[in-house]
Amino acid sequence: MKNTRRNILGAAAAGLAASSAAQAQTKPEKKVHRKNGAAAPAKTPLFNGAVSYGNLLFIAGKGAHFEGDIKAHTKHVLDEIQKELENAGSSMNKVLKCNVYLNDLKDYKEMNEAFHGRFGAEPPVRTTIAAAGGIPGNSLVEIDVIAFI
Repeated sequence: MKNTRRNILGAAAAGLAASSAAQAQTKPEKKVHRKNGAAAPAKTPLFNGAVSYGNLLFIAGKGAHFEGDIKAHTKHVLDEIQKELENAGSSMNKVLKCNVYLNDLKDYKEMNEAFHGRFGAEPPVRTTIAAAGGIPGNSLVEIDVIAFI
């Protein structure tokens, strides 16, 4: 068979189609990310702290359960989120979506002061609300994120 441009392009297209079909058959899997590679608990947990699906990573809400002001709580929560992200192979710069739940909306300005700059030069989209009835565990703030790996 003569190597004409049409034959070469046809072979390349067939190769791309086969590659795409193989990728389509490979489905993403849910993966639980435990701190320091810990084993799964003996009893089924209520929820997991970090789960990925494909290249998306979901970090459960983190709170601060100690005495302190909103700035201290926000810093602690963001530090904990950063640890979870890095444990799963991501980073603060890879966060796409952030949800902030405040115990009291009056803390919005000071929370923003502690929050500002933690996600790099291009921060994620964010939703901030005051949670009716407060945050579980007497935290002044709870934050969850969605990132990519």
